[in-house]
Amino acid sequence: MKVFSYAHATHPQWHMAADLVLAQLRAQLANAAHHASPTLALLYITDHYAGYARELLDHLSAELPTVTDWSGTVGVGIAANNVEYFDEPALAVMLLDLPSDQYRVFSGVAPLGLGFEAHTALVHADGDTADLGELLKEMSARTGSGYLFGGLTSSRGASVQFALAADGNVRGQGRAGGVFSGGLSGVAFGPEVAMVSRVTQGCKPISRARVVTECQNNVVLTLDGEPALDVLLQELAVSLERPQEALQAVRATLAGLAQPPTGGDSAAVRKTGNFGSEVLVRHIVGLDPGRHAIALSDQVRAGAQLAFCQRNVAAARADLTRICAEIREELEPAELLEPLSALALAPDSAIEIEGARHITGAVYISCTGRGGAHFGGPSAELQRIRHALGDVPLVGFFAAGEVAYHHLYAYTGVLTVFTAES
Repeated sequence: MKVFSYAHATHPQWHMAADLVLAQLRAQLANAAHHASPTLALLYITDHYAGYARELLDHLSAELPTVTDWSGTVGVGIAANNVEYFDEPALAVMLLDLPSDQYRVFSGVAPLGLGFEAHTALVHADGDTADLGELLKEMSARTGSGYLFGGLTSSRGASVQFALAADGNVRGQGRAGGVFSGGLSGVAFGPEVAMVSRVTQGCKPISRARVVTECQNNVVLTLDGEPALDVLLQELAVSLERPQEALQAVRATLAGLAQPPTGGDSAAVRKTGNFGSEVLVRHIVGLDPGRHAIALSDQVRAGAQLAFCQRNVAAARADLTRICAEIREELEPAELLEPLSALALAPDSAIEIEGARHITGAVYISCTGRGGAHFGGPSAELQRIRHALGDVPLVGFFAAGEVAYHHLYAYTGVLTVFTAES
């Protein structure tokens, strides 16, 4: 069973951190458990290194000559297996061994060509890009599955992206060095690249889903025909006659929106008590006692489903554990694991399970508003993933907005694992 090589390091000087990462990668590449000649790399750096992005990429690519394609970005924090780096200089690299005809690195100077059949795509984007929502929809439409995963760069300095493609740039773009600002970049994957992806919003619904029956821009006037503010106060068991208590309860509450059409199998609140990936969690930004209405931080359309929810440590932990369990179940269905009970009676026997797959690597994009504190301690979020998935190669970053399908989320984690047959 071979897995992707990955490494991470922190050091005040970028070239020292890069050399520590290179030493780890070379040791793994010499190990039979890892692929020997990967050509694609993902690179994530904290914003402490943003000013040295070009030098860092040049150094790594020169020391790893077989790696011809690079993609990545900057974050105020980055992720690796079992650890997060926040507010400190750090970088993480993962080398993906994939067939060269099953991926393409794209950017503004190397757009995704018509000759490549994209099935999914990892995207890195600048949040200041004009019409970003439309660009994500357009990119989603260019993939066979419609599924994007990724996030927006987050930085207190330069918001850089890495996108270096072996097949070069479009004519007229010169010799771009693989470091960009603005727009979209990333890696598109072909249909033969197997992966499983899940979204965790870390919220617990506290009400059933209701239909928005009347609204105006971002103001919800009625839910199931009843005044929206009255419904909210009823769910929270508070009254405006005690304003301080009511405001405190409202500040701790959010709204999960599933915009129409949702279809019969996409109820905002699932039978398991969690939100589906079509639900976007938005803040309640105002109350309108005059119209008995509530204002949200997003546009609302009549016919949308809305459920009130709360975000806390317990809900975040439970929802992250849930998506990890769903990934494990998809890779190793329970009905395939039943024969393993025979090992208790015959410990020397070997059972080969057809259909089971193993994780070769993982990418985790989380929100800058999550991280350790949101889960109860430093690196607690990543430690929970490792506990659930095992010691798998993992890299990622903490984003200013998270992408799944063509949606832009907030306070969300997007976990994607690459898989291969066991």
